[in-house]
Amino acid sequence: MIRNFDDVFKFAKERGPKTIAIACAQDAEVLNAIDEANKIGIADAILVGDKKKIQEIAKENKIEIEKYEIIDIQDLSEASLKAVELVSTGKAHIVMKGLVDTSIILKAVLNKEIGLRSGNVLSHVAVFDVLGYDRLFFVTDAAMNIAPDLNTKKQIIENAAIVAHSLDIEKPKVAAICAKEKVNPKMPATVEAAELERMSKDGEISGCVVGGPFALDNAVSVEAAKHKGIDHPVAGYADILLVPTIEAGNVLYKSMVYFSGSKNAGIIVGAKAPIVLTSRADSEETKLNSIALSVLMAAKQS
Repeated sequence: MIRNFDDVFKFAKERGPKTIAIACAQDAEVLNAIDEANKIGIADAILVGDKKKIQEIAKENKIEIEKYEIIDIQDLSEASLKAVELVSTGKAHIVMKGLVDTSIILKAVLNKEIGLRSGNVLSHVAVFDVLGYDRLFFVTDAAMNIAPDLNTKKQIIENAAIVAHSLDIEKPKVAAICAKEKVNPKMPATVEAAELERMSKDGEISGCVVGGPFALDNAVSVEAAKHKGIDHPVAGYADILLVPTIEAGNVLYKSMVYFSGSKNAGIIVGAKAPIVLTSRADSEETKLNSIALSVLMAAKQS
C-alpha cells in the first residue's frame, strides 16, 4: 500500500514515465513542475500553447525547452482541444491545465467528437499526507460538484475508489461525512449517508466499503469512535472522506492546507484519462505531487 507522498513518487518512477499534454502551457509554475517531473523520471510532456511565450518562460527559468515537443496554438480554446485530442488519440496519457480557465479546458474534455467523456460524473479528488497518520486521506468533492444528489455521490465515491486503487489500496474505507454521526431527518446529508452505506452493503457500490453518517472525528480517530460507541469497520479508519457539499469540502481542503500544512495533490477523475487541474494558488510542490498522482492513475488505466 502507498502510505505517503514519498511512496507516491517511488512508485510513479517505477510505473512511469507517462506523457502529459499541457493545455496553454505558457505558465511558469506549470512548466517548472513538469520539468521537475521530467528530471526525476516520472513524466514527459507535449506543450500546447503560445510557443514564443513558452520559450521566453523557459529561458527565464533555465528550462531546457528543446527536450519537449511544442505545438504552437495561441487560441486558448483551440489549444485546450488539441491537448485533449493528444490524449484521446493515445499520443499522451494525461491532460494538464496551464494558463487557461477551468471552464475552457473542461469544455474540451467534454467535447463530443474528440473529448474524454466516459458517461460518468467528473469529480475532484484531493489527496493529503497528514502528519501523525499512517495513511493518505482522499477528500472528495471539494471543487466540482456543488450539491450532489444521492446518485452523484455514489459516482463520486466510485471515482475516488479508482484513485485509491491506483495507490494500491484494494478496498478503501469511505466515510460519508456529516455534522453528526446519527441519522436526523432534518439533516438530509445524514439520510443520504445511511443510504450510501446500505447501497455498499447491497453491492450497488463496488470496490470499497462505505459507512455513514460519520462526524469527521469518529471517521479518522479510533479513540473518538470508541468514545461514541461506534462499531463499524470504517469508524476511525476512513481512507476516503466524502463531503456533503462543495462548501464543506472546500473548507476542509483549505483547512488541511493552511492550518496543518499537509502535503497534498488534486486530480479530476471520471473521464477516460486523468486531468491535472490545479489552482493558481497551489504551490509548485502541490502541482508536482498532482503530476505524480496522475502518473499512477494513468498507469492503472493503461
